[in-house]
Amino acid sequence: MALTEIGTEIGSETGTDTGTGAVPKWTNNFTFLAAAIGSAVGISNIWKFTYVAGAHGGGAFVLVYVLALLAIALPALIAELTIGRHGGRSVVGTLDTMAHQGEVHRHWRLFGLVCMIGVFLAMSFYAVIAGWTIDYFTLGVSGRFDDLTAEASPRLFAAMTGDPVRMAGFMALFIALTAIIVALGLKRGVERFLAVMTPGLFVILGLLLVYAIATTDFLAGAAFLFAPDFAKLTPSIVLMAVGQSFFSLGVGLGVILTIGAYTRREVNLARSATVIALADGGVALVAGLAIFPIVLHYGLSPAQGPGLLFETLPIAFAEMPMGRIIGPAFFLLMALAALTSTVTILESVVANFEDRGRWRRGPVTWLLALALAVMGLATVLSFNRWQDARPLGFLPVFAERNVFEILDYVVSNIIMPGGGICVAIIAGWLMHRPVTLGQTGLGDGVLYRLWRFSVRYLVPFAIGAVLVLNL
Repeated sequence: MALTEIGTEIGSETGTDTGTGAVPKWTNNFTFLAAAIGSAVGISNIWKFTYVAGAHGGGAFVLVYVLALLAIALPALIAELTIGRHGGRSVVGTLDTMAHQGEVHRHWRLFGLVCMIGVFLAMSFYAVIAGWTIDYFTLGVSGRFDDLTAEASPRLFAAMTGDPVRMAGFMALFIALTAIIVALGLKRGVERFLAVMTPGLFVILGLLLVYAIATTDFLAGAAFLFAPDFAKLTPSIVLMAVGQSFFSLGVGLGVILTIGAYTRREVNLARSATVIALADGGVALVAGLAIFPIVLHYGLSPAQGPGLLFETLPIAFAEMPMGRIIGPAFFLLMALAALTSTVTILESVVANFEDRGRWRRGPVTWLLALALAVMGLATVLSFNRWQDARPLGFLPVFAERNVFEILDYVVSNIIMPGGGICVAIIAGWLMHRPVTLGQTGLGDGVLYRLWRFSVRYLVPFAIGAVLVLNL
């Protein structure tokens, strides 16, 4: 049976457009946006961008970030969505289809396989960190933050990371929650969850922002984030801003491609991608405006990265009015941000197996969840029993890295940049102009020409520079 005929059958059964794909489609544009925004917004949006911006030029960094978001990250996002909707299948299936149509060489299928490996590795360690947010949510609800001191907070965090059984338990719980949602299917599980929880994430973040405005020195926090210091904008900091704008959207791992494959033909990809990119950047900025006034108000150091979440903020929650409510709400926000990301990540992997036609969604989802839990144990042990292990110490780049740090480095500094360059090559150089012109929704004018120029030249050059910087 031809691929288009398969798409026709599924389209008639699910009420979706058939296009060239053999997958169901998002019910409407809202659920598509909820999925894409939920995928892009993660834990790093809450802490990493705001800390890096404040420590490296404030408003000057933000300005470079916004410019990079519009000139580099947004065109790359449109490119990956375009590839996904054009192929209409999983990432491997899409490249198979494009190879059969003569658009790409069959060896490009390896890119799809690398994407699968990359997202699997990413989720194996991301689930461990996400498990921390659930752990700390339960600690906040049970009152463990009450009267927490600066001396006791690091011990509370060390007690968690030093207990592999406890960490593994919360990791397994998080993976199970993700698997339950994905196993229910695109319509009953993924779509329903993201349609509710992505807006819920914004509601909780908004409430935290209102609290910061009402009870702290909000202007001091805003100044920390936005006061420009152009003297700090070295070339490496500029590339850091470029990398932050690109990688926070999750381009290059095939997740966005899968989301694009589920997208209806009438959706304007360029317009929707703009909403996604602005929402992703907006969450980072609003999170900074909600968090840093609290941190500065209580005389805490904002320059702690992840430690800001699990060691510094609980001290503030112990001292602030309504801290018993704000503390758990914050870690619930973190857990939701993580879960909206991992649901789409796991969905992209399951889609590749389901696309083969020999795998049922339920069993393959739970088999992958089990494999993720086993793989995640390596990250769990990296924080305690294997903390000093250097399994790839014979390689200079990994000489000082434990298992968790190796996985993080490989995904963040090799697979994602490489994937981003591959996306740019496929959309900018290999796909025929009439195809990208019809898919992007940019029209045959200056916007399309600017997008094509960016995808062909700016995106590969910028990502390549970031890749070299991080090696």
